[in-house]
Amino acid sequence: MSTEKSLNVLVADKFDAGCIAGLEQLGCNVHVDPDLSPDTLANAIKATDAQVLCVRSTKVPAEVINSVDSLRLIIRGGAGYDNIDTAAAGSKGIPVCNCPGMNAVAVAEIAFGHILNLDRRIAQQTSELAGGHWNKKEYSKAKGLKGRKLLVVGMGSIGTEVCKLAQAFGMEVSAQSRSLREDTARALGIKLIPYTREALSAELSEADIVSVHVAATPDTKELCGPGFFAAMKDGAYFINTSRGEIVDENELINAIKTKGIRAGLDVYNDQPSSKDTDWQPEIAKVPGVSLTHHVGASTEQAQLAVGEEAVRIVQAFVESGDPLHIVNSNELKNSAAMGV
Repeated sequence: MSTEKSLNVLVADKFDAGCIAGLEQLGCNVHVDPDLSPDTLANAIKATDAQVLCVRSTKVPAEVINSVDSLRLIIRGGAGYDNIDTAAAGSKGIPVCNCPGMNAVAVAEIAFGHILNLDRRIAQQTSELAGGHWNKKEYSKAKGLKGRKLLVVGMGSIGTEVCKLAQAFGMEVSAQSRSLREDTARALGIKLIPYTREALSAELSEADIVSVHVAATPDTKELCGPGFFAAMKDGAYFINTSRGEIVDENELINAIKTKGIRAGLDVYNDQPSSKDTDWQPEIAKVPGVSLTHHVGASTEQAQLAVGEEAVRIVQAFVESGDPLHIVNSNELKNSAAMGV
């Protein structure tokens, strides 16, 4: 796709500096404002006449998409894209593209960080020592990870990386996935369980640690609910670094209180869209939790990889009109059929 004028690109989140430079090398006019919110995004798009919008966590709701006319491409700097109304974009003929697999190692690392923290209670020990209290007797009660059973629910690129880390710690790994093949599972050295609720419940009763890595879809909404936590072994660890919507947090809190479950979370129900604000969810008020600020993908390595992929997406769009990794193809086809 050749254009007579340069594309205007609005980067509405923090992206690697190399990404900005790469876009400029493509001839794009790049405007960067990492502090934008859903309330200010539409005005920023209009003010910059942006044709390409790049976001990470910033929400792009239908109201924003429907109120602007210049957008021709939206890029999500990561794998998940539930912060973008892909249907609204598709109805206006706007492709939405993601950057799959670029931050898989980073998210797997924070998942394993939570596992280690839950087992050795590193954050709690730090807090006690910083407060002037030596309590070695209490913190000498870790279970240890070698030989423990890890169940990975969802075997995309992140789940695969979690399995690799677990095997390095000498853990036994099983997984449930709707797409993983048996021969691939054997090659990875993991046990693949059938893709049924019954098989999942049976495996949950045996797992010492459960790490969930599924996309947020209508099928996975509150996947981890009453039946899920009832099936888990008492005292097991539960890790969620995917999306908050897949967990019924009230049921998780109940499992923590009644079954001694420990939870490591990087995502939450109704988490703030603002980058810096006061917020205290109920899950933060119970003991036995390890909590981070939805920063699983936020390493320098991951953001460099995401930035490079965003540049590749824009380059393909400039050269051919066909960007990479379109996630709303069906909506685009429907809009094309209606002459949008």
